[in-house]
Amino acid sequence: MKSANWSTLIVNAQVVKENETIRDGYVAINGEGRIAAAGPMDGLDERQANTALQRVDAAGSWLLPGFIDVHVHGGYGYDFMEATKEAIDGITKFHNSQGTTTLLATTVTQSREAIEAVLRAADAYRKAGSPYARLGGVHLEGPFISPKWPGAQNPSFIVDPQADWLDAWTEEFPGLIRMMTLAPERENALPLIRRLTDQGIVASAGHTDATYDQMVEATRYGLRHAVHTFNAMTGLHHRNPGVVGAVLTEEVINAEVIADGHHVHPAAIKLLTLAKRKDNLLLITDAMSAAGLGSGEYDLGGLPVIVEDGVARLKAGNTLAGSTLTMIQALRFMVERVGLSVEEASRLASHNPAKAIGCLEQTGTISEGKLADLLLVSPQLQIGRVWVEGHATTSE
Repeated sequence: MKSANWSTLIVNAQVVKENETIRDGYVAINGEGRIAAAGPMDGLDERQANTALQRVDAAGSWLLPGFIDVHVHGGYGYDFMEATKEAIDGITKFHNSQGTTTLLATTVTQSREAIEAVLRAADAYRKAGSPYARLGGVHLEGPFISPKWPGAQNPSFIVDPQADWLDAWTEEFPGLIRMMTLAPERENALPLIRRLTDQGIVASAGHTDATYDQMVEATRYGLRHAVHTFNAMTGLHHRNPGVVGAVLTEEVINAEVIADGHHVHPAAIKLLTLAKRKDNLLLITDAMSAAGLGSGEYDLGGLPVIVEDGVARLKAGNTLAGSTLTMIQALRFMVERVGLSVEEASRLASHNPAKAIGCLEQTGTISEGKLADLLLVSPQLQIGRVWVEGHATTSE
């Protein structure tokens, strides 16, 4: 894509494109906030380069596509369940500073009224536009989950799938709900999964007591996703594969993982990387309001949480309660503890989530014509600069 003038030119970067890495490359951003050109430094047209209003020297840092977090509840003292502009601003600003350029506002199992308040606030926020990370829509985690696997969800609000709730929400907020997590074994779950799929909403399994066979059957109705794999679901046994067995073996299922070293052992994460080879493994944070802050007492959807040394647990019962993870920390964990390359880890944090929620044509890779959602990351994997649609939202 040619442009008479470039707004920003990033030079001397290790540019991670979809299928190659340019070790000494550049990326140009046009005035519309899209990627105008990307290539090796020795192919840069200096006459065109001189049109750039700003030139950024990456000095050998990685240039990655912005992170896309499809499962995040909050951060920096805020929770999406607050359903206010202030809270959404606080969350999108914090996670943007950690490399996230698109996220889904994720709810918890709560009353219908509380969930609708989040939908209303998110819809207004998305329409107004964000100065920080882009709000790509809403991920409804619950309330149609299993009471046997509530995790840190409030069991008082767990209900059977309600098709009329979904119909009312999608009619009032068309295109806003991008994902719904439910237990596929529950009564009326399968027809709801089909309904979700028909409306372009990702049907996801989570907080579920399903058997392997029930999971496989659910894929025939359109189930395509599993939240925080290994957590809050039936585990893998060699004679009873459970939800985890289905996630590992069914290629149509995208698998999320919380790569913080607390939720899942590095060896189990490595198993996922070996099993999910079809661009169907995603890094997520599942971050709650304590992300970015220190130890102390917090709240998750009305449930008291204690955070100590970065680990969040319910005050009652000691159950893990979301995380304090950021996407850059998750990428760093995959490289340093699981053994992936930066390029491989980047794909799990950007390309794969974009593909999962249907926005890969617009973002998720560094390609000409796509939105300039970009990160500069040092060789030590520290965030340098972040751009959302070509606008620098952070600076070194």
